[in-house]
Parts: sequence; structure tokens; C-alpha cells
Amino acid sequence: MSTFVLVPGFWLGAWAWDEVAAPLRAAGHRVYAVSLPGMAERASETGEFGLEEQIADLAGLLVREDLSDVVLVAHSGACAPVGGLADRLPERIRRVVYLDSRPLVDGASVYDLWQPDFRRMADTSVVDGRLPMPSWEFQSEHGVSTAGLDEATLARIRSRATSHPAGAFRDRLRLTGAGAALPQALVSCSFPLSQLRELIASGHPYFAGLSGPNWEMRELPTGHWPMFSRPADTAAVLAELAAL
Repeated sequence: MSTFVLVPGFWLGAWAWDEVAAPLRAAGHRVYAVSLPGMAERASETGEFGLEEQIADLAGLLVREDLSDVVLVAHSGACAPVGGLADRLPERIRRVVYLDSRPLVDGASVYDLWQPDFRRMADTSVVDGRLPMPSWEFQSEHGVSTAGLDEATLARIRSRATSHPAGAFRDRLRLTGAGAALPQALVSCSFPLSQLRELIASGHPYFAGLSGPNWEMRELPTGHWPMFSRPADTAAVLAELAAL
């Protein structure tokens, strides 16, 4: 059986993984669903909560619980702290999985990946160092697919969303390369895997670093929020990747 550490993307907490964690645990896996500092049930915590604080918090979990051979899963913007953790503690990690996400290269930030309109929205919307969740309409207009989510689910996600620390997307990830050889995987949800493979083969800079013998690719057709739109299938593909 495997040990999973599930790290949610922007505005989410550990609660986002409930319907993924349940079948994994039922199959005998150990699952640690994470709320990053200042998020969800940790919203009352105070501090800047930049990227280094997020990485340190995740590292603290692995050391405190003495976790090893971990399948580390990053949804969306969690690519930054997850990439940093894999670089800091590679000896504790079996595989890194990017769920509708991608790794950052050294010196990059999540902010760098956003389209200009999304950056302008973030620049003008941050309040007290935090970015509220933008409207579903704005996200859809800028490529964040809500496919597979009904109105009740959209309302539930928004009602539980937490404004995200600005430092977490503005801070640049610093990597030593210590985790570069770890087995890694990408689960493509928002667009076809065939399209992703074409972009990788073309040398598109957005997809730099997504090829090599240590990479596995999977497709789970849905929107950007597979833990809500296809939770059982998300659990199944994570279990499959863990077994490799």
C-alpha cells in the first residue's frame, strides 16, 4: 500500500480531497490531505505565508509523521510548494504527480504562468496580501475549465474557498536539482494528452522539463477540478501511478 500526500491548488484546503481520499483509504492506502498555512481550517493563522513557508510546512509534515516512500500529489498551483518539497526532501518521496498541473523550473513563479489578463486581475484584486477566488465566469473565460461541475458543486466550492496568500504565487521557486531524477507523472484533465505531447515535442517553453524516462503521462478528461468532477476516477489514476 502507498502513502499519499495530497496538496490542493489555489483557494482550496484538505476538504477538497474528501471524495478522493475515501476510496484510497478504503483500498488500504495512507492518505494525508493537506491544508497549507492560512488556508481552510487554518485560516485564522497569521503570517505572510509565502512559498518558502508553504514548502517548510509540507516538509514539517513529512518529518513529523516520519513519512517516506510518499506519492506527492499537486493540484494546479500547488505545483510550486510540491516542487520545492521534492527538491528539499527527495529521499522521502517515491513519485511526484501533477494533477492538471505542471512543474515549475528554477526561478519561476506561478504568476509567470498566468495570462496577462489573469495577472492584471491578481494585481488589482489582492486585499491584505491575499487573492480572493475570482468568479467562475472569469476563470472560464481564461481557460480554467469547470467541465463536470454542476451549479451545486460550484456553489459549494466557492462557499468554502479561502483567499490565497499572494506570496504563494508571486514568490519564485528556487531549486537545487536534488529532486530532478525522481519518478514524476502528469495527469492531464483540461485538455487532451495528445495535444500536450505535441506541445512537449515542439519545445514549447511552458512545458519545459516534461519529458524523459522518469515521466509518466495519463489523461483524465474533465475540467480543472477533477477531485470534484471525477473523484473516484482521480483516486483510481493516482493508485495506478503509485503502483508503478
